[in-house]
Amino acid sequence: MKISILLPYKENFSPEYPGAVSLFVYETSKISKFKKNITVFGNTNFRKTFNLKYINIDTKKGLFDSQTKNYVKDFIKLERRINSSIIEVHNRPSYIHIIDQNIKNKILTLYFHNDPLSMDGSKTVEQRKKLLKICYKIIFNSAWSKKRFLEGLENKFINSNKLVIFYQSAQKGSLSLLNNKKKWITFVGKLNRAKGYDIFTKSIKKILDKNKDWKALVIGDEKREKINLNHPNASILGFKKHDEVIKIFKQTSITVACSRWDEPFGRTSLEASANGCAVIITDKGGLPETVTDAKILKKLNEKSLTKYISQLINDTQLRKSLQKRSIQNFYLTHEFVSKKIDNYRSEKLFLNRSFYFKSKLKNLRILHVTNFNERLDGRLFFNTGRRLNNGFIRLGHSVLGFSDRDIQKYYKSIGDIKGKKTLNDKLKKTCYNYKPDLIVTGHADLISKDQIQELKEDNPNTKFAQWFLDPLNKKGPDFERNKERILDKIDVMDASFITTSPSVLNFLPKGEKNYYIPNPSDHSFETLNNFKKSCSVDVFFALSHGVHRGRLKSGKEDDRIVFLDKLQKATADVKFDLYGINNVQPIWADHYFKTISNAKMGLNLSRGDAIKYYSSDRITQIVGNGLVCLIDEKTQYRDFFKDDEMVFYKNLSDLSEKIMKISKDDNLRKKIAKRGKEKYMKFFNSTKVANFIINKSLELKDKKYLWEK
Repeated sequence: MKISILLPYKENFSPEYPGAVSLFVYETSKISKFKKNITVFGNTNFRKTFNLKYINIDTKKGLFDSQTKNYVKDFIKLERRINSSIIEVHNRPSYIHIIDQNIKNKILTLYFHNDPLSMDGSKTVEQRKKLLKICYKIIFNSAWSKKRFLEGLENKFINSNKLVIFYQSAQKGSLSLLNNKKKWITFVGKLNRAKGYDIFTKSIKKILDKNKDWKALVIGDEKREKINLNHPNASILGFKKHDEVIKIFKQTSITVACSRWDEPFGRTSLEASANGCAVIITDKGGLPETVTDAKILKKLNEKSLTKYISQLINDTQLRKSLQKRSIQNFYLTHEFVSKKIDNYRSEKLFLNRSFYFKSKLKNLRILHVTNFNERLDGRLFFNTGRRLNNGFIRLGHSVLGFSDRDIQKYYKSIGDIKGKKTLNDKLKKTCYNYKPDLIVTGHADLISKDQIQELKEDNPNTKFAQWFLDPLNKKGPDFERNKERILDKIDVMDASFITTSPSVLNFLPKGEKNYYIPNPSDHSFETLNNFKKSCSVDVFFALSHGVHRGRLKSGKEDDRIVFLDKLQKATADVKFDLYGINNVQPIWADHYFKTISNAKMGLNLSRGDAIKYYSSDRITQIVGNGLVCLIDEKTQYRDFFKDDEMVFYKNLSDLSEKIMKISKDDNLRKKIAKRGKEKYMKFFNSTKVANFIINKSLELKDKKYLWEK
């Protein structure tokens, strides 16, 4: 795992004349846990560089060439050989665009140290939208800089997970520094109007005239502007090395950072505060974010600045209190900021393959996209989607249900006849607002593959999974359509879960993560215990011609009806309670549960030939409510249940014999039903299935589940 850091062209990565970017990179990298993996790239004129792995890019300029572009292209040549895991670009959004055009599938991170709207590559809304697409993270040195980046993007979809604030850092001094403070007032920075130096010179002359025992120290230079400060108690020290500036701060009592312009951050006030100075700042840009305790000028003028400095000179208790609180409350240490940077790197690289998710596994945000059938007035409330929802919630996660079919139905319009466009747009908006860690879809056919791919690109830490309940056997109903539905988005999913064993489905693409899940039971749904009481009906069975239809479809053929007719004729003196056949309409919801409460056995019969592990969700309603489950042995459910927990039949004749036997032996019936329910509810419940979906989707290690064969 390698990290490449690209500095701005001609940013001196040297203790001789370092800029703010070089200091930030050096101070945070030298204590990073990834220090040995970091290589800094730059172009500096100084032979002596900071003590990190550094490669100097000696770019030669052609007659008509851009030196900056050549610099980035030379970096790209080096990077192709080094092949880093992460490329971090500091303060040059234009570099990101060039790198993205030449190197694909790289983790790119951009650090802003200045106003984004003043920089090539991020001035326009379109450029910033592109950066949001390209970058894994965009890191700002202040909330002010972040707000500037977002100007014009207020009504756009913004993935806030990509936008991070990492402040610059400083070495925190000790409280003992306060014993050695001298009567110094210090100004550090460019000696120009933008920094407010003209106001400082006027104010400080008055201050020093009245306070003969105080002294002003001015550190910095400016070749373009000439603002003179002539006073016997004022020393113009010119440029000083960084360590010399820190030594002066350690002895300084008052520091003034009175910028007229909106500074993105402000290193002077940061380091002065870290070393126990009483700091005066203006309320401009990111300056207020640099100091926890400071005097803040709301208006920059000679009168206000003179008043604040005089107040700190005359009120010794106030000055010392401010100095003490500056150190005590200072938190932007190199260690603090370096750790935040390392955390983002670890988050993406999955050093332990699951670093990010393990750190927040107890409170994931899960967006569950499936049909919750809200428009059907509770008729289909007891469905698999709600069972899984219950499981996710019981595990302690935040779950947002997104009922795709209801939304599609409600939002149809002349301009969007199917409601598909609105549905996908609403999903995108929901993701940007909710920021899910895991998106789980169930039979969400109207959600497009392109939309999922876009969400994956915009939310690189979000995992995507799908579950599918319908039969996938070649001789079953709607095989080709169901096959197409499961395959439609399988290559953009991190995991797929089906109620048929993947081992018997040769159409599934190799290498994709496909897992079997049982139909989940739920303790809040399966509340009956028929094994505890006498029942008036021997065998219960219900079918429908589609759950959304709700009623039988005339003229529809169904191989199960033929099977049931033969079964009834072959099984004498047995009371059947059948629904969905012979013009007896299907039953739903509470009516369904009240009906099965009188049954001893439930026939788990699916359309088409039996296939390994497949069953409709009726199995949960049968076993989970304490009925004996009658199931075709070709489903291979014997891999999970014994003969005293479920009744397996070979054919119609075998099934008939077993029904007659159990109907006459109530003790046997109760024993099988009790053991079947206890096992199913213990091992195949919605909480376990939900946990399985989470762990497989997030690639987290877990113990084997009963259904993993």
